Amino acid sequence: MIAAQEACTRLHDLGLQPVLRPEELADIQAEYGALAAPAEVAGDGADFRDIELVMVLGGDGTILRAAELARDADIPLLGVNLGHVGFLAESERADLEETVRWVADRSYTVEERTTIEVLVWHGDTLLGQNWALNEAAIEKANRERMIEVVMEVDGRPVSSFGCDGVVLATPTGSTAYAFSASGPIVWPEVEALLMVPISAHALFAKPLVVGPTSVLAVELLTRTDAAGVLWCDGRRSMDLPPGSRVEVRRSDHPVRLARTRQTPFSERLVRKFELPIQGWRGPVKHQDGPTP
Repeated sequence: MIAAQEACTRLHDLGLQPVLRPEELADIQAEYGALAAPAEVAGDGADFRDIELVMVLGGDGTILRAAELARDADIPLLGVNLGHVGFLAESERADLEETVRWVADRSYTVEERTTIEVLVWHGDTLLGQNWALNEAAIEKANRERMIEVVMEVDGRPVSSFGCDGVVLATPTGSTAYAFSASGPIVWPEVEALLMVPISAHALFAKPLVVGPTSVLAVELLTRTDAAGVLWCDGRRSMDLPPGSRVEVRRSDHPVRLARTRQTPFSERLVRKFELPIQGWRGPVKHQDGPTP
């Protein structure tokens, strides 16, 4: 809340009009009283389509929530990490003032992150549809019972087994739930989709990386009555009865992230996960001339 107060004040001082959602504004006013700088309310005098940039103060969960609002309006997101890892965030709390200045100067680029379209079928009936920036996770509904699934790629079955679930992820989501399930880390600019089993009871249950045009599917088999649940980005859920089929394909509608630094993804990876790099000597510096 204090960070939001600071950001609004600094944006106003730099000649920009901050806009807050009614819920956030009410929370700030309840805790601290009136804002130090005037702010408009989204939907009440401020059209969401007129907003240039969404600045998100929080962790990755907050950024995923903001993506639900910004994606349809095609507005870029810029995250300031107030949480722990904050892999989607562009800067840290200590850099807030500098970040606000970059926003005011329009000193940022915008990159597009792949999202996935999620369809849930039961027989010929479409039970629902959703989308995700990180992942669509099929999980067991009951702690004491595995679900029986068969994984499918491009209309062909790959393997069947009992498990706790399957994560269908984007490259962005490869550092989230899929990473916790021992999936590979995929650079964000790589065009691919991931399929990662969770605690599979099988000899062949390896993570799969497929092309961006592939269609992934997971079917809940009816040889047991164990039900499942679908979670999209850990925020939106749907019950999956036995016999359900979850299909995932790349969406035509990405999420746009604002970047103020051209930091290589490998450097971001090392910093966020605090990976050990002691002893690294760097690339060999080649000199012109004949090779000995």
